Amino acid sequence: MSSESSFDIVSKVDMQELNNAIQQAEKEIATRFDFKGSKSSIKLEKDQLVVTSDDEFKLQNVLDILHAKMTKRGISIKNLDYSKVEPAASSTVRQKISMKQGVDQENSKKINILIRDSKLKVKTQVQGDQIRVTGKSRDDLQAVIALLRKAEIPLDLQFVNLK
Repeated sequence: MSSESSFDIVSKVDMQELNNAIQQAEKEIATRFDFKGSKSSIKLEKDQLVVTSDDEFKLQNVLDILHAKMTKRGISIKNLDYSKVEPAASSTVRQKISMKQGVDQENSKKINILIRDSKLKVKTQVQGDQIRVTGKSRDDLQAVIALLRKAEIPLDLQFVNLK
């Protein structure tokens, strides 16, 4: 057995679950009385959601429905990045929401500093949009996971490939 253990810190949105959440939200919008005759819709275009509705109030209601469905399916709304509401065709409003995939440079620096300041005997290595944490003791690795779960990081982190 290897003397070193490791795991990867990643941040990604499960696109299949997101698709299911969008379909459920669209179904609820179609059946709700307050959306009868409304031009509300949610579309997934590459790594971006486009939410359209009649006015800003209804747009906010559509977003609330979407957030509820996403949360129910285990998708964190921390990874959503909202653009401002803009007018769209035939007197509707539209908002684009992009999904943050991967740990960006700024957040990886925060995570590295957090782990270094914890004085645990582990090493971190940034590998593109993920961070590998290596250490001799599995207890130290689990302590790092617990530390990052408590930390105020604006991303939904997943811990994968624990070896």
